[in-house]
Amino acid sequence: MPEHVLTPTRDPAEERFEESLRPRRFEDYIGQEKVTDNLRVFIAAALSRAESLDHVLLFGPPGLGKTTLAHIIATEMGVGIQVTSGPVLERAGDLAAILTNLEPGSVLFVDEVHRLAPVVAEILYPALEDFALDLVVGTGPAARTMRLALPRFTLVGATTRAGLLPPPLRGRFGIVHRLDFYESVSLARIVRRSATLLGVSLEDAAADEIAGRSRGTPRIANRLLRRVRDFAHARGTEVVDVETASWGLERLEVDAFGLDDLDRRLLTAVIEQYGGGPVGLKALAATLGEDEGTLEDIYEPFLLQSGFLQRTPRGRVATARARRHLGYPAVGGDQTELFEGGGQ
Repeated sequence: MPEHVLTPTRDPAEERFEESLRPRRFEDYIGQEKVTDNLRVFIAAALSRAESLDHVLLFGPPGLGKTTLAHIIATEMGVGIQVTSGPVLERAGDLAAILTNLEPGSVLFVDEVHRLAPVVAEILYPALEDFALDLVVGTGPAARTMRLALPRFTLVGATTRAGLLPPPLRGRFGIVHRLDFYESVSLARIVRRSATLLGVSLEDAAADEIAGRSRGTPRIANRLLRRVRDFAHARGTEVVDVETASWGLERLEVDAFGLDDLDRRLLTAVIEQYGGGPVGLKALAATLGEDEGTLEDIYEPFLLQSGFLQRTPRGRVATARARRHLGYPAVGGDQTELFEGGGQ
């Protein structure tokens, strides 16, 4: 389904495929130069002082390489990495078991760190600041607190919702970086690199075509490359040219701007059923029969950054660009002008 192809969240069925394409060092990592340049400096400084790296928070839309950067940080520091996620750590004992088994200097990567349970986060605070674990031994009047020293380690937290992080947790990250959507030039380089690793003969123009429809997201670009490869095999084509790439992407209902069926239905609903907006998220989700979180976390970020949608204090508004793209006539005194600079 197109909705699946253009969903930037991780698909467990593709883990082996993603792992085979994952860059291992900074020199293989394409894009996000401001982030990687700073991380290189911080890592070099930590190594020169024989210290562990400060805790790192990486945030931004899904599929942009936060997990990859966590692995690269561990590789560049020359240490091991322990991978987990916020929803998995349900009890304080789950986190305590991981922390007490970390090697000195190692990296603990927590995906979806904003979803840590409050009781787990409370255990994490002293571990991040003092590298100590406060344990309660015994029960009732005989209970007492015991502090257990931990080896120094680096927490790398990844989140798509940095605003949901408790302030005490966010304040304990010494290095904070946002990952932004990629430019098409960088995505085309990623597609060409992935094609080489997969043994796919891909023309540069075809790589550019895939990149231009990948919503600024490497995970989607690699997924579209796999699907285009399948269409090329179906046509008996050994070299994927721009014609084959365009044909395959049209079959997937991915248009020239990287919009899929749900994107177009969302924009159409705002324009036709709500007069171009503003419309609240709850009403829009009910109209489309989709989950509010899916619209807000998965679809809206790209539509907002691409200029198809605007969020205002009163709701979502379809922009003049969305009207042009979908073939609707422009509205005199276009509504987006009324809400220019609207809030989030």
